[in-house]
Amino acid sequence: MASDKVAKAFIAAQRAFAPALKSSVNPHFKSKYADLGNCIEAVIDALHFNGFALMQNTFECTSGVTVETVFMHESGETISGGKLTLPAPKNDPQGYGSALTYARRYSLMTAAGISGEDDDGNAAGAESAPSTHDYNASAKRAAANAPVAPKPASASGGESVVFLFGKLKGTSLSSASMHDLDWYKGVVLKGVADPAKAKYKESSLRHLAQVDAAIAALDAPAEPTDGDDYPPYTDDGMPF
Repeated sequence: MASDKVAKAFIAAQRAFAPALKSSVNPHFKSKYADLGNCIEAVIDALHFNGFALMQNTFECTSGVTVETVFMHESGETISGGKLTLPAPKNDPQGYGSALTYARRYSLMTAAGISGEDDDGNAAGAESAPSTHDYNASAKRAAANAPVAPKPASASGGESVVFLFGKLKGTSLSSASMHDLDWYKGVVLKGVADPAKAKYKESSLRHLAQVDAAIAALDAPAEPTDGDDYPPYTDDGMPF
């Protein structure tokens, strides 16, 4: 069992995990899914910022592959997601490589507590039902149901402030989910604390204030309405 220090660090990291973007396409089912690279990208910055390294150990297996995802804290303690064994679809390097990639992806998602679209699960027959943890879809539903919050002004005034880097680069902060804003704030804080980026510290602190303003606007209680649409968030429309 992890110590209190490591447990708190992992909780902080998990709060900053980003959604695994579904940018890869399954050519057989024409569906999008989050590949291994997307899954790693979703967690690696938050893990490093909170003092964790990501490791995926493999073990001897005669019929397929066995993978264990481990988060190693800078204190030397580790958190294991347990072992996952999958059979290889073919008894050749390509078959084992495919199984290894698949196992690493699902082992990481399970250990980190993030979600992605199950592309290979469609092979069982019908298309999979939408995941209740599909952050992109649920965030869109939340945005459709939520009252419009005032956009935070930029330093120059007028235009809305946008993400400056990452997967959401160019997207307005005011249109993002709380999950995305929490992750982005963690990355900005990391830049502020980095001595190698000292010359950008002042501008980063200004941007951090804008991110905090966007979070405060999203977290503010909605004004009551006279119609049947109050409260503005239903269980189906919540982003989590």
